[in-house]
Amino acid sequence: MDTTVVSTSTLASDEFDRNMPRICGVCGDKATGFHFNAMTCEGCKGFFRRSMKRKAAFTCPFNGSCTITKDNRRHCQACRLKRCVDIGMMKEFILTDEEVQRKKDLIQRRKDEEAQREAEREARRPRLTDEQSQVISTLVEAHHKTYDDSYSDFCRFRPPVREGPVTRSASRAASLHSLSDASSDSFSHSPESVDNKMNFNNLLMMYHEQGSSPDSSEEEGSSFSMLPHLADLVSYSIQKVIGFAKMIPGFRELTAEDQIALLKSSAIEVIMLRSNQSFNLEDMSWSCGGPDFKYQISDVTKAGHTLELLEPLVKFQVGLKKLNLQEEEHVLLMAICLLSPDRPGVQDHAQVEVLQDRLSETLQAYIQLHHPGGRLLYAKMIQKLADLRSLNEEHSKQYRSLSFQPEHSMQLTPLVLEVFGSEVS
Repeated sequence: MDTTVVSTSTLASDEFDRNMPRICGVCGDKATGFHFNAMTCEGCKGFFRRSMKRKAAFTCPFNGSCTITKDNRRHCQACRLKRCVDIGMMKEFILTDEEVQRKKDLIQRRKDEEAQREAEREARRPRLTDEQSQVISTLVEAHHKTYDDSYSDFCRFRPPVREGPVTRSASRAASLHSLSDASSDSFSHSPESVDNKMNFNNLLMMYHEQGSSPDSSEEEGSSFSMLPHLADLVSYSIQKVIGFAKMIPGFRELTAEDQIALLKSSAIEVIMLRSNQSFNLEDMSWSCGGPDFKYQISDVTKAGHTLELLEPLVKFQVGLKKLNLQEEEHVLLMAICLLSPDRPGVQDHAQVEVLQDRLSETLQAYIQLHHPGGRLLYAKMIQKLADLRSLNEEHSKQYRSLSFQPEHSMQLTPLVLEVFGSEVS
């Protein structure tokens, strides 16, 4: 058996149309490329090579002008070889046995080198450990179990009441809906966004000036019509945050005191993170099902909150939305937020830090795997946690002001009073 058949084929792409069927110039069979300077099939390529190597001399038993076809090409070797030469096949293109072996060795060496390069690329490619994959899977499942995107439970809350006198805060807040571009100046520097930012700041200055009028506090305090509904919504959300926390790997191994300390101090931040899922960039509202549960900024003012909280809250929501986080990144960020060792009241800082570091490493690994060019994404996500601390502080300040008024604190649920502060007597 001849073991040295290696074609010196060259596909002359400039000489033929790749879309045209390639036919062997010798026998009309399907050609596989240019062999020894002519387009032929594998059979005629091998025949020509063997004939030249053996220096064979064939004689036609007929008149020397046989028509060679796929079916009869074996019948007359003389005419077949003559046809090979006629279409341009050249013996000079045939390699010696040594050249054949060198070519085989070269091909194999290139294959080995490419396999080695691929192995090195694979070794450098970011990947998640089995433990990290399991953590992400657990957190996504925990989120699905504690976040109902049908919002079907909202109808069980005390109903939203939006009628009544429009407060100064509510009328000012309504203007925020048309300024979503200004809420994200870190993402855009276009002339339009700069103009919006100027309008936004001017508007806020006007709000602050108007808010200092003598009758403003009396007017605001008498019209918190949304407080009962939003208090129920926040109480419901706290329950869901607790359920989510209990499913974070390692959380339940902490002492009861540390679990309570972490939940009390981070609950409002995790709620703000969760709410981004329903936040709408077009009109800066939170859409939670039907029209009754589409919350505008003015609705929040009717629950006692002011622009000192709402303006940075809107900026936070817009900025977070524009990060376009995947669900896995979103749930990891919530877990990292919750497991912060510097929360007030935490005793075992080291253990909480171990849990948070594990989650941070998982988030970084996930980002490297799914956002190869997104080197800044992790830093932007961590900055959002810093923004949440400021929002938490302002929320606590406004909550204390609200809870000091018995007519308002009595509208809050026991869970809200327990998590955000002591019940006012």
